[in-house]
Amino acid sequence: MATSPENSNDDDMLPEYDFSKMNGLVRGKYAARLRAQEHLVKLEDDVAVLFPSSEAVNAALREYVAWRQERQAV
Repeated sequence: MATSPENSNDDDMLPEYDFSKMNGLVRGKYAARLRAQEHLVKLEDDVAVLFPSSEAVNAALREYVAWRQERQAV
């Protein structure tokens, strides 16, 4: 199989993978919706070990935001 575009060979594609016969396929159809809903943040390793799940991160951030709001209100 070819690994780079300059070495590609159409003969490598099996006949059953003829996408030209498939109707209604749109590349990236849901990509914009996913980007709008998903915010990924990379935690540094030393911080990530403190949070076992995304729920734990969200709980900690919500607690911090509430603390900041209380502090600013005073």
